[in-house]
Amino acid sequence: MKRWWFAMAAAGALAASTASAQIAAVTDDPYIWLEDREGAKPLAWVETENKRTLSRLEADPRYDTFHREALEIASAEDRIPMPQIIGSRIFNLWRDKAHPQGIWRVTSAADFAHAQPNWTTLIDLDALSKAEGKKWVWKGVVCREPDEKRCLVSLSEGGEDATTLREFDLETGSFVDGGFDLPASKQNADWIDADTLIVSRDWGEGTLTKSGYPYVVKILKRGEPIAAAREIYRGTTDDIGVFPSVEMDAQGHRAVVITRAKTFFTSDILLWDGAKATKVPLPERVDVNGLVDGRLIVRTSEPWGKVPEGALAALPLSDAMRGAGELTTIFAAGPRQSIDRSNVRVTGNAVIASVYDNVRGRAMVFTPEGAGWRGRALDLPDNLSVDLVTAEHRGDRGYLAVSGFTTPTRLMAFDAASSTAPLAVKSLPPRFDVSGLVVEQFEARSSDGTKVPYFVVHREDAPKDGSTPTLMTAYGGFEVSNTPYYSGITGKLWLERGGAFVLANIRGGGEFGPAWHEAGRKTKRQLIFDDFASIARDLFARGITSASKLGIYGGSNGGLLMGVELTQHPELWGAVTIQVPLLDMLRYEGIAAGASWVDEYGSVSVPEERAFLAKMSPYHALRKDGRYPEPYIWTTTKDDRVGPQHARKFAARMKEYGLPYLFYEDTAGGHSGDADIAQGARLQALQMTYFAQKLIGSAGAAR
Repeated sequence: MKRWWFAMAAAGALAASTASAQIAAVTDDPYIWLEDREGAKPLAWVETENKRTLSRLEADPRYDTFHREALEIASAEDRIPMPQIIGSRIFNLWRDKAHPQGIWRVTSAADFAHAQPNWTTLIDLDALSKAEGKKWVWKGVVCREPDEKRCLVSLSEGGEDATTLREFDLETGSFVDGGFDLPASKQNADWIDADTLIVSRDWGEGTLTKSGYPYVVKILKRGEPIAAAREIYRGTTDDIGVFPSVEMDAQGHRAVVITRAKTFFTSDILLWDGAKATKVPLPERVDVNGLVDGRLIVRTSEPWGKVPEGALAALPLSDAMRGAGELTTIFAAGPRQSIDRSNVRVTGNAVIASVYDNVRGRAMVFTPEGAGWRGRALDLPDNLSVDLVTAEHRGDRGYLAVSGFTTPTRLMAFDAASSTAPLAVKSLPPRFDVSGLVVEQFEARSSDGTKVPYFVVHREDAPKDGSTPTLMTAYGGFEVSNTPYYSGITGKLWLERGGAFVLANIRGGGEFGPAWHEAGRKTKRQLIFDDFASIARDLFARGITSASKLGIYGGSNGGLLMGVELTQHPELWGAVTIQVPLLDMLRYEGIAAGASWVDEYGSVSVPEERAFLAKMSPYHALRKDGRYPEPYIWTTTKDDRVGPQHARKFAARMKEYGLPYLFYEDTAGGHSGDADIAQGARLQALQMTYFAQKLIGSAGAAR
């Protein structure tokens, strides 16, 4: 299924301009003017702040080295071209120095197995941007099934969540003259047939929710204007949004799914039969993952009948179409296990999922067997993360990637119908020297006694006197799991120079299933912040690092985490990087897509929740007499999900109070800062220069 929720979490139009009365009541804020995302006055302020920050960071002699090394890794020609299977061919989006925005290209499955495949370029984003005077950022494709000859190409200007959709012919390798062409909006579309789309988007005034997402679904016929589209379903303005998709299996069964997201985590799932939409008897906290053998595949986040929370389950499509039937459990995760919410895929005849035991991954395949299911684990290396990359819709072949902190990524081909072990077809060359490095997993006891795991990568001979410069990160929200991964840039720029790295598996994530997330939702969120601080203290107790040598970073919801840790525990950190963050938690519901996250954070319209938000909001927790480490706050102008407003206002408040800070706002890249490879390398180099200055010292100390 096209996972709308994942893009909204972890990262169109802005949120509705009419915020709630409770949000509007916050009128004593002197920096509301900075909420005008692309206004002339705020952008002039940004330009001044950028000059100040860049003049310091780029002047550091380490910056050029960090930038060169980061760019070399990001643009290396020997990277793995991550595949997407469409029909019988392999497609890939590739970025390098010659194509910083990327080319979309294709090769045969047989040729892809070669060390140097022969690629055919279909779309050159740099050339298209130059021709059209816009900076196009790739956002993916949705292809028509079952023939998979035509696709809707999703392009974003500057990296915003808003996209344009254009019809592309895979046989001719060109955009279709007079084909489907939907202008920019936060939108979802899929194919009903060769001449028909099902679409939710901004149809005009009054068709977006308070969160800024569409809630009206229509059928659009080829050749007709958008205004002529026929409405088939309507949610409400209080929903997060309504998102359609079309699922098919190898036997030809088809499900036209309409997901009415009532909150971020609760949805009504409906099936449209061409005449009406029927609600499916499913729990509200559920993800639809596809269709196998005429059965709807879902992952639950709450108990439902005999099916426990955090399980994979199936419902016969014939029952679902008439609003009846019972779920059957495919796989139930144990207490220290989880099914990675973003890593469930269907093949032609099976379900494949990443399952984690104590944050250590494996891949499992589940195939129908009578009325039930048979499961088995794929034969893969132990103690690595498993990411499901792509799979056939009609067959059972696919690709997955395995990696670890010191293990370069390997792309492995699998056949879900075969007992043969997955075969490594491509491997990423090492990007940094791992000799002498060890990976350890520890647990810290949090404020309520819960043991919270974390990983540490460090030199085996590092002194246990707290002197090792260390970087720690976490996310802690939206049931998103943080699992071990190979980062050539972190390894080269930090670990190879003697630093240590920590990945914290705090609550709010999905490392141990829905309960791990639920433990820190809304007014229980202080436990998430306590988990992170407890891990820092555990690091100090073990002698791995100390407060003056510990730097922390996180983005989006992780940026909120960093803001809270800065204001609640300034004594624990030597450096703090706050990336594309939420920071004003009393006005967040009225900024960008903030209203969509009420189910995660709570609302100022609920007295108990408002009281908690006011207490933890970093923007409001800053004190003139506070002794904070100098943070580095960065964001992007094109971020229409969280928005740059939070970061701007936080920096402005620190300036007002005479507190030290650095602020940088990139003018492109959206929420993920992904406009091109050069932008990513620059952001990495700036951040690493900041950490080197704060945790290592003068440039002469760097190797």
